[in-house]
Amino acid sequence: MRVLVTRPREDAAGLAAALEARGDVVMLEPLLTIVARDAVDWPPGHEAAQALLVTSANGARAFAGCDPRRGLPVYAVGEASAAAAREAGFPAVVSAGGDVDGLATLVAARLDPAAGPLLHPAAGRLAGDLQGALSAVGFSVLRAVLYDAVPRSALSQPVAAAINRGAIDAVTFFSPRTAAAFVSLMEAARIEGTCRGIAAVCLSPAVAAALERLAWREVAVAASPDQAALLAALDGLRVTGA
Repeated sequence: MRVLVTRPREDAAGLAAALEARGDVVMLEPLLTIVARDAVDWPPGHEAAQALLVTSANGARAFAGCDPRRGLPVYAVGEASAAAAREAGFPAVVSAGGDVDGLATLVAARLDPAAGPLLHPAAGRLAGDLQGALSAVGFSVLRAVLYDAVPRSALSQPVAAAINRGAIDAVTFFSPRTAAAFVSLMEAARIEGTCRGIAAVCLSPAVAAALERLAWREVAVAASPDQAALLAALDGLRVTGA
């Protein structure tokens, strides 16, 4: 199968390797570029944080790049975020194994609001309302904006040409923002009709919802929000011949 990977370059290598191990032909088209902020506007009280909340691998990497603290326990939204935190040198990392709601539930069950605030290294734009969910049960969540995810201004010429000639069978999407960026770029290039011959493989229903403006051959949604489940959804397309 010929698969287009749209993840940021920092996150695409593992997925590309897994696809190639299955015999797929992979094209990389990072639709978001991760750009660290030159100056961090740390929220007041961050020094007293009892734990870090990590909702993306980029958040873990960004925090590690600008702050030496490694003794803080890390509560990560999923295994990819947890792995990035471990690679950055954090010894105490727990994964919620899924989405922001699951992370909020895990934190509420494990931590005490009276023990101090929670520090959330994040991008300028967020998906989900982790702060709201935890504030509702008494936690103080401090958001530190450390980087921005900047969308592409246009599809690359090789990828646009491959889509036009029907040389892409499936596109993988890991976030609603990446999915929305793809929709906008396809419409800007006026090649959105080509999606009728392409399958979209999505990490979650929220990601699939961001693709609804395009007519796809099929939309497959992972059974759980992790890479293994997304690959299983893609394997399901092989079985059905989609």
